[in-house]
Amino acid sequence: MKHIALYPGSFDPFTNGHLDILKRATNLFEKVIVTVAVNNEKESIFNGKERIRLIEECLTGTPWGARVKITQFTGLLVDHAKKMGAHTLIRGVRQISDFEYEFRMALTNKRLAPNIDTIFLMPDEQLTFISASLVKEVAFWGGDLNSFVPKHVEKALKEKLQNSSP
Repeated sequence: MKHIALYPGSFDPFTNGHLDILKRATNLFEKVIVTVAVNNEKESIFNGKERIRLIEECLTGTPWGARVKITQFTGLLVDHAKKMGAHTLIRGVRQISDFEYEFRMALTNKRLAPNIDTIFLMPDEQLTFISASLVKEVAFWGGDLNSFVPKHVEKALKEKLQNSSP
């Protein structure tokens, strides 16, 4: 039975790895809710509304984009999942170090909300090295982001970094 899944993350910025996991999640679930986590204590390149807009642009023209909803949240993830009617959390895992952290989070979420499961998806092997922090570093130094993020995200990153430099 397919149902609603929640795909949470900071998505600052939304990478090709995120997009790959999202696309595959739509094959597993009737509806996927991408949930942009906003942490006011964490320094971000894009604010919540900008991240949502960039993700929405990734969905334009895709045959599966209509089954994706994008929300923003602060607080406990399981509380947001309950509010949205989701019974599954989707987490991307690229390497062992990701799994250790995500496994602890999944156990914590299971303790807080026993009826919500977590599934781990790995991105395509060619995308496993991509992380938002790596993308920000490459962007900061003016590197080619073509294989890391969608074109419109690359453009937005360059504009944002250009406008923030002294």
